[in-house]
Order: sequence, then C-alpha cells, then structure tokens
Amino acid sequence: MSGDLHIRLGGIADLAEVIRIEKAVFSDPWSQEALFSELQADAMRLPLVAVSENSLCGYLMAWRVADQLHILNIATDPQYLRRGVGTALLVAAAGSAVEGGQMEVTLEVRESNSGARAFYRHHHFAEIGVRPGYYQDNKENAIILTAFCADLVVD
Repeated sequence: MSGDLHIRLGGIADLAEVIRIEKAVFSDPWSQEALFSELQADAMRLPLVAVSENSLCGYLMAWRVADQLHILNIATDPQYLRRGVGTALLVAAAGSAVEGGQMEVTLEVRESNSGARAFYRHHHFAEIGVRPGYYQDNKENAIILTAFCADLVVD
C-alpha cells in the first residue's frame, strides 16, 4: 500500500462510496438507510473510512457500548485487498476505543468466512461463541469474536 493511506471519521458525504464498496463486498448488503444512519458519528457510533490516493478504499462501522467497542461492519474495496486497509481500520478503531474507555472489541463473522476468521485470529481475536441462524439471508451461524483493544493498538 502506498504511504498515503489514512483513516478518518466517516460522514454522510462518504455514503455513495460506502454503498459502492458494501455492494461489491457483501452478498447481503446493508440498505442505504442503514449505512446513512451509521455514518452519523455521535457518542455511540464510530464510522471510520480509509482513503488512499484520494479514493475511499474501506470503511468500518462500530458502536461504543459501555466498556466495549462492537464492530458492526468492516469492508475493503476489492481493488485494495491485502494491502493493510482492514488492519489500519481495525487499529484506528481500537485506538479510538482506548481513548473512549472501551477495553474490549467484539464482532460477529459468518461461520463460512474462513478468510475473515483468519484475519481476526491474526489480530488477536478469540472465538468465544456462536449465534445460531444470525444472518438473515441464509440463516448462517455467526461466530462471536473478541479481543482486547490494547492488543490491537500495538499491532
């Protein structure tokens, strides 16, 4: 990845690009309304976007809930895969969480998504449970993962 990758707070102006990436990455993409809502940063919502060469190349949506940061969605433009975009987003989110007093980060991932599961294992996440039938499109199970925010920040 070129040295110009930077992570910033996302906003409504990023909606079109976030939708483009969402549709390119997920078989059951979030609606425009849901993405619009999550791009409105507040005390709970943490929308981050990754930008390289003046192009939005990834995003992360998370909620701050008590002492946890819960990642709702993370995606990298397929043209930027395996260039550190996901890692940069994860590290930035964990850094923001630490600043906000959150100790742990949690998320769910499709049971069949071996690539994502390997990515999270590499970043110190532990698989701690299963949500049966979690995904609406095909009733696939979700694997619940957790990590300490501080472990991600030093990565």
